[in-house]
Amino acid sequence: MKIIKIILCLLMTANFACNDLAKKADTGKKERISANLVNNPITAQEVKQEGPLPELSFEKLSHNFGEIIQGESVSHQFVFTNTGHGDLIISNAKGSCGCTVPKWPRKPITPGEKAEIKVTFNSNGREGKQKKTVTLVTNAIPNTIVLTITGLVILPKKQN
Repeated sequence: MKIIKIILCLLMTANFACNDLAKKADTGKKERISANLVNNPITAQEVKQEGPLPELSFEKLSHNFGEIIQGESVSHQFVFTNTGHGDLIISNAKGSCGCTVPKWPRKPITPGEKAEIKVTFNSNGREGKQKKTVTLVTNAIPNTIVLTITGLVILPKKQN
């Protein structure tokens, strides 16, 4: 019963606080949203930005390692080409967990240039089906691309 009273008290306090904020915010002035937010290529994928833009074309966006013996580290090179008209910059590449580590080019990739992203998966402490991702952040549109690796981690056979 005591818990119910505390919850009701908190809800009433929150309601009064929200009403006070709403009264302070309602000053009669209408705020306008800038059209720049709507036309931002990061928020509106269909809008074409002026000027030369890079474009990533991957040979493939996913790789299956098949069977991996627990404890092994395996790697795959994701090959891509900048098929756009501006220099491509990969500002970040992040694995979905600590067992998946990407290594990517830090220098700009010029139009027509090929490059690769090396993704290493450490199966230590893992077992069964695995699906991991690496998210790239670039200056292309769309600005994020997700690479996927999969595999089946099996326990090593015991030696007699």
